[in-house]
This record gives sequence, C-alpha cells and structure tokens, in this order.
Amino acid sequence: MRLIVGLGNPGIEHQGTRHNAGFEVLDRLARRFGDPPAAPAKSRFAGLLLEARIGDERVLLLKPTTFMNLSGASVLEAVRFHKLDAAGDLLVVTDDFALPCGAIRLRAQGGDGGHNGLGDITRRLGSDRWPRLRVGVDAPGRVPTESYVLGTFTPEQRSRLEPGLDLAAEAAACWATEGLEAAMNKFNRRGVGAAAGET
Repeated sequence: MRLIVGLGNPGIEHQGTRHNAGFEVLDRLARRFGDPPAAPAKSRFAGLLLEARIGDERVLLLKPTTFMNLSGASVLEAVRFHKLDAAGDLLVVTDDFALPCGAIRLRAQGGDGGHNGLGDITRRLGSDRWPRLRVGVDAPGRVPTESYVLGTFTPEQRSRLEPGLDLAAEAAACWATEGLEAAMNKFNRRGVGAAAGET
C-alpha cells in the first residue's frame, strides 16, 4: 500500500490559492484513479481520505484538514495506522515558491525550505527521509510570503500551473507503480522544462 498526501488548507476560502496546489494534484488523482470512481471522501486521520487503484497498487489519497502548519498530525496518524515505511510508502505533494509556476520536482528527502506543512511532517515523523513532490508557484517577490501563498494565482500563472498539475499527477502515479527513482528520472527534467516552455 502507498500513501499520497496533498497539502493545503481546508475551506472554500482557500480554494484556488497557491498553498493548495497539493490538494489540486490529489483531486486529479482521485478523478482518474478513485476506486470506485467518484466515491466520496471519508473523514479519516484528521483529513479527507479516498482509496485509489493505480496499476496494481492500492493507494490512499489523503488531504489533511488540520490546516497547513499541523499537517504532520494527519500524516503521522495514517502512517502509524497502516504501518507504512515513510521513506518508501509515503509521497507528500506540496507547493513551492522556489520553483517557477508549473514546474515540478521530486526529491527523496530534504529540508522544509521554510514550508510550515513540510516542517510539521518532519517534526512528527522524526525524520526528513520521505519523498516529496513540489509544485512551483513562483517566488513572492516583494509580497510577504504568507500573503502570497494564501493568495490566488494570476490568470497568467494559472495558464502555466494547469499543465504542471497534470504532470505532477502523472509523476505521483509513476512513483506509486514504478518507484521514486524511476519517477525522478522521468519527470524531474520534464517538470522544469515544461514551466520554462521547453518541449
């Protein structure tokens, strides 16, 4: 079993914000791989949980409803309940303002880069050795970081984001069926190139 967690903030007021890019990737996975299709999410692990079937893999799709800075509580509960190995069975999908909007990047481990959701997951799990899939949302520039990530995408950013979200969903599915190294080899170069307009 694999667990894919999309990070974001709950509530209609946060829909479409930069900080909710992880939620948007999970929505794509749920529409494509939900098992059964269009099944409603269940309230589990301080989040909304859907079951998916990606290839031969049973995959849990989890959106924490704890708000971003407490995301680790939801992740830890799910990992413990299913006795998962975070380094091999967990993938966290999140926004990243260090990447161009729509770019994606897979990593096996690493620091949180000031991201409160990633930081809380690391604290709760006691390690940063778990894969993460970052979706670029552009740098905030002169706008305060918190205001920027809680703001909505500009139309120009949204036009670059949409293919990036699709690519991120493909990368997450590849991770679930082929493993991290294969997904990194297939998607890391494509992910940055796509945002830069390369083909």
